[in-house]
Amino acid sequence: MGRGLHYSTWRRYLESAEATLYRDGWAARLAYSLGLQGPLQIDRAEFVVPARPWKEPLRVAFASDLHAGPLTDARLFHAVVAAFMDFSPHLVLLGGDYVSLHSRHISAFLQALRTVRPPLGILAVLGNHDLWLDDQAIVGALESAGVTVLINKHHHLPSPFHGVSVFGLDEPGTGSPNASLLPGESGMVQLVLMHSPLGVPLLQGKKWHIAFCGHTHGGQIALPGGVPVVLPRGSGLRRHARGRFRLTAHCGGELLVSRGVGMSDLPIRMFSPPEVHLCTLHSSSSHNVGRA
Repeated sequence: MGRGLHYSTWRRYLESAEATLYRDGWAARLAYSLGLQGPLQIDRAEFVVPARPWKEPLRVAFASDLHAGPLTDARLFHAVVAAFMDFSPHLVLLGGDYVSLHSRHISAFLQALRTVRPPLGILAVLGNHDLWLDDQAIVGALESAGVTVLINKHHHLPSPFHGVSVFGLDEPGTGSPNASLLPGESGMVQLVLMHSPLGVPLLQGKKWHIAFCGHTHGGQIALPGGVPVVLPRGSGLRRHARGRFRLTAHCGGELLVSRGVGMSDLPIRMFSPPEVHLCTLHSSSSHNVGRA
């Protein structure tokens, strides 16, 4: 077990039963073939950030909640990588929950991810499922694939996108988040990467521009129109279940909440398809771009 909090005895028994029931991934393969796991949706979003001397916009690809394991068909991971490759991002961000049921399953995702080589690297945070399992093994596997894992740490992007910092907040619901370590440097474009919208209140009083997160799965099972039936614990406010929000009460930042890619507990999605975000960040000094 990892360092994650709130991993109840009930949750442990449930996941043990799931591991037995869905052994070898038969349900995921069947659900994918029936169209109950996809197709992957691609959300293209444009943002305007404070003026920076960029010659071109910063392209950031974001995916969360891969949930590699017997509930998620690996063909979804190849679809994610194909979307990334087509976008040619400068930077890839990963929002956690790379596995379900056992840490060894991360190899299925990393096998696909290893073909992605963005010039500014791949940055990641951990999710609650990662912390409940073997977070040290998961961090080691990610790092061996060239991914930088941020646990209450920030990462400054190099030239030509200097002046941009990415802060990785530890999992807000089950980890040890410390937003006080978020840099407060004047003139910096501050991006925040966290697993769950539950981290939003922790950013109160901090200066940030865009926060990327997942965890909610958009409900995974939703009503027509995408209204979630039930959200997982630690999702924060229900109105932040999916999509993009300007949080004027939180220093004017924008929150992007992904439905994620994989599945947890059940190998299906209904009216809440998997998604990745392909984001273009424009400097306000050179572009006047409306919201996507």
